[in-house]
Amino acid sequence: MSETKSSELQNGLLFERPLLEMEQKIEELRRLAQNTHLDLSGEIKALEARLRSQTAEVYAGLTPWEKVIVARHAERPMTSDYIAMMLDDFTELHGDRLYGDDRAIVTGLAQMGGVRFMLIGHRKGKSVKDRLACNFGCAHPEGYRKALLKMRLAEKLRIPIVTFINTPGAYPGIGAEERGQAGAIATNILAMFGLRVPIISIVIGEGGSGGALGIGIGDRVGILEHAYYSVITPEGCAAILWKAGDKAAEAAAALKLTSADLRKHGLVDDVIEEPLGGAHRDVRGTVERVKARISSWLSELAELPIETLLEQRHHKFRSMGLPAEGVTETAVGVS
Repeated sequence: MSETKSSELQNGLLFERPLLEMEQKIEELRRLAQNTHLDLSGEIKALEARLRSQTAEVYAGLTPWEKVIVARHAERPMTSDYIAMMLDDFTELHGDRLYGDDRAIVTGLAQMGGVRFMLIGHRKGKSVKDRLACNFGCAHPEGYRKALLKMRLAEKLRIPIVTFINTPGAYPGIGAEERGQAGAIATNILAMFGLRVPIISIVIGEGGSGGALGIGIGDRVGILEHAYYSVITPEGCAAILWKAGDKAAEAAAALKLTSADLRKHGLVDDVIEEPLGGAHRDVRGTVERVKARISSWLSELAELPIETLLEQRHHKFRSMGLPAEGVTETAVGVS
């Protein structure tokens, strides 16, 4: 067993262990066939078919908590991967003209397939050093102010806005609160409703609390199949309701945070299917699927008059959370 594969097996997700073991067996058979010139193609094909079948079965039965774990996978494509693999050109823009440049949010002018747009996304970082510098994707108020400045620039240039959401939540430290964290997020949410350009938001991993909503008001909101979008992280919910961190799995189920739940309740417009076994198993394939969805939505939204776009955007979000048909306001506690 190679050192790399041994490390993957040791650090892999618990429910993925059988899949990793099978992948290692396939790799060992390939090496054996190469070194001994034995014809093991039949055995390898059989194992590969079994692996595909078992992977589909495992991922079809993931619990909400297991989906949260997949959404946080270290090898899952991040905003930096989409910038590198999806765009033809990208020029990063920095700073909020008030305090500093928050690395937890990246902004810049992007071009893809001949279409120019403003890209804004949470940045988690890949190495330990980068993750610390980016606060693991938890933005400060200057990050949200930077995002809004670039959105205003996009409006001035009359180009669309595309946002990538991937954060457990906004940074909760005292310094962030002193510099107006809640106000910065609220200002962004209000301003995005009035921006006179198309806005597309994609949840690519974690979509936690106001930290996600601060760049999440879009004409079209998509989510990757194994990402999540929630008012709070499962751990935060468990700490508040049960005062116990080991209740995170129960909290995840209660929060209805999976892509299927979100589509069912009309909180997202589309669920982007991930490659078999999750985005972390096929980064490029995932990027291509997201690219296709963004391209389709950009073309669709470009055809709409601005006033129609704004009217639909307002209606979209004001309709969320309304009582189901046949349920009276009194029944849901509205007097």
